[in-house]
Amino acid sequence: MIAVAAVILHIWWGDLRAHYSGKPNARAFPGAVPCSRQSVLLAVAGALFLLALETGGEVVLGLDGQQGTVTILWSGYTLMAAFVEELTFRGYLVVAGRGRTWLWASIVAFSLLFALCHPFLWSWEEGRLLTHFTTKGWFSTATVFLCSLWFYTVRFFPMNPERSLIPCIAAHLTKNLGVFALKASFGFVSGWY
Repeated sequence: MIAVAAVILHIWWGDLRAHYSGKPNARAFPGAVPCSRQSVLLAVAGALFLLALETGGEVVLGLDGQQGTVTILWSGYTLMAAFVEELTFRGYLVVAGRGRTWLWASIVAFSLLFALCHPFLWSWEEGRLLTHFTTKGWFSTATVFLCSLWFYTVRFFPMNPERSLIPCIAAHLTKNLGVFALKASFGFVSGWY
């Protein structure tokens, strides 16, 4: 998965470089366009704020000890997943060009799908779908939903008029790196793989 994501990222990056050189690819991946430094900084600041809310919420709800153990290889996967998820959801899964109502309705609907795709309320074990309707499951799913809303917002807010995916990717990478750093600092990283 990491290798496939790296290949797609390489192609997307080539589309971005072509745009910077003044020869944009007519069939470029979505969002492979430049953006302002301010839009990236605001996107990252929002991701850090959401991470702080999530971490604080887990402490208040007594969920901070219910973290899943991860590996360093898992962190590499989540960093590449940040790009693939942004390209898929913020790049393709959105209804743009049909007015603000359609745009925001699709953002909410696809953010819900994005949250439900993360296995906090469910798991697939031994060929069976298991549900986990716990406080931790609902809370984690809700935080993923809020993050998705933020990632869509930074793609479509006025500070990003070209609709670049760069702020979304930067925010998502920041969030995933922050989660890994917090897990590592609290002893929830078990090794390389």
